[in-house]
Amino acid sequence: MKKKIIGWMFVFSTAVATLLIVSAIGFMLFEIIRSGWGKISIEFLTGAPAEGMTAGGIFPAIIGTVLLVLIMSVAAVPIGTITAIYLSEYANRNSIFTKLIRFAVNTLAGVPAIVFGLFGLGFFVQFVGGGIDKFISGDAQLHWGQPNILWASLTMALLTLPVVIVSVEESLRAVPRDLREGSLALGATKFQTIIKVVLPNAYTGILTGAILAVGRGAGEVAPILFTGVAYFLPHLPSSLSDQFMQLGYHLYVMSTQSTDVEATIGIQYATALVLLALTFLLNFSAVFLRYRLRAKAV
Repeated sequence: MKKKIIGWMFVFSTAVATLLIVSAIGFMLFEIIRSGWGKISIEFLTGAPAEGMTAGGIFPAIIGTVLLVLIMSVAAVPIGTITAIYLSEYANRNSIFTKLIRFAVNTLAGVPAIVFGLFGLGFFVQFVGGGIDKFISGDAQLHWGQPNILWASLTMALLTLPVVIVSVEESLRAVPRDLREGSLALGATKFQTIIKVVLPNAYTGILTGAILAVGRGAGEVAPILFTGVAYFLPHLPSSLSDQFMQLGYHLYVMSTQSTDVEATIGIQYATALVLLALTFLLNFSAVFLRYRLRAKAV
């Protein structure tokens, strides 16, 4: 009887905790939708900001966010996947080198986001970008040695890299060992086994890593503060060396540095709503692609 009571208490406590979390999320979404829906319009979604952020639209911020996420994913997912393949298929788990890699991945996962921004400023902007400018032009004119969307995306890729590595590695380890051994027994090399057997059975984990990276990177602001995001830029970036606007930073600026915060409250809620919708759309696209590939494989 005592065990049943303890079991029911555990079920009740977990149900209450789940209900509280769902309620908090539901209330947050309801408040954002209720307060921001009235500001959503074609002009708001397709126009540029004007009059000190108190009028106009957020189209440059939407495009900047999409470009940031796409470039970040192109950089982070392949590198994270290759690293996960090495750790899962090639590395000796007891070697010092492997332990150092895992320590580095775990350390990256715990580093504050603002530190990534400072690293991106010092390494990508000043060292890499400044070196490219000196090599190309030989003078002090800055082209790549200044904040831009490429350095911001690469900095964000470093931030999301541990998420991709861990999720892909777990997916690779979930592939049955018998499939590997059967492929090797039929004469395939280890590389062929990984390409033809392991990766096709683990692509859902790779897409899961991409989804998690998109969800993490779409709303982060701190890593791009020093590496490329702009306060007010009412036009679209024309190259990778241009600065850009981003929805998260746009929302931060309006809520903390606007000359008339009260006048921008509706725009703030509408921007938050668009950011949530955009993040959901990007995640849904990856989930749909994963579902289609899984259905085709079956």
